[in-house]
Amino acid sequence: MFEGIITPIVTPFNRDKEQSINYEATEQLIEHLIKKGVNGIFILGSNGEFHVIDEEEKIDFAKRVIEIVNKRVPVFVGTGACSTREAIRLSKKMEELGADALSVITPYFIKPMDDEIYDYFKEIAHSVKIPIVLYNIPKSTGCNISKETLEKLAKIDNIKAIKDSSGNIDTLKGYIEVAKNSDLSVLVGSDSKISIGYNLGAKGAIAGTSNVITDVLVNLYKALKSNDTEVANKLQSDIDVLRATLPLGTVPSVMKRAVELANIAPVGPARKPVNELSLETDEKIKEMLKYYKII
Repeated sequence: MFEGIITPIVTPFNRDKEQSINYEATEQLIEHLIKKGVNGIFILGSNGEFHVIDEEEKIDFAKRVIEIVNKRVPVFVGTGACSTREAIRLSKKMEELGADALSVITPYFIKPMDDEIYDYFKEIAHSVKIPIVLYNIPKSTGCNISKETLEKLAKIDNIKAIKDSSGNIDTLKGYIEVAKNSDLSVLVGSDSKISIGYNLGAKGAIAGTSNVITDVLVNLYKALKSNDTEVANKLQSDIDVLRATLPLGTVPSVMKRAVELANIAPVGPARKPVNELSLETDEKIKEMLKYYKII
């Protein structure tokens, strides 16, 4: 389950007053990704705008996604929160709905101590039976899971993986060292580091760019598995063309617009306060898509 290319899907919204969830577009996006060969669907992550989605919406969205996927690939659901109580409540509900695994981000805004991070994950893991993926993204949370804390967490039965989006090679190496002495899997969350991570011992990637350039990511993983270094290097480099456009807007506005302009699915805008992109930015995104021969 914790290997290959797992897509943290954008959450499709309608262009209505409420920016309500677009379930038709959700199904289009998921069908596209599964057809392209991704190894899992991950919802309510950073690209999925979990931070601007109400709890009731999260539950409804997860229920529909689990039904659409229908066990064809594993469904990972993000349930992390600033409060342990909220994260436990949401984790229990997602387990009840049939999620295959949970992804739990560290608390954000505050900067908890290592023992508080440990207790947070331990209490959430003990509240459910399904596997837990820890999610480390210090640039967004201000909080890093240390190697020492991970060593302790790896001893908890249903903590099975960690997604590292730190972009820090030393952090990644430390996690992989822990994984070698446990049954923990490491998943790369920084798309520019997929090849490096795999060669160090990571099992795969939760790769946001696979929303748009799915073939590149799926073929990169295949090349890495078959030790085709030349092809892997080319595909890894190709990811940078998309990544270079992402700073043109606030996350995940560029990614969502690229999905739309590539005619994959009408996933709509990012939720307010993030604004729609300009026509000038649209043209830059189209130029990027032409590089991949998507349009």
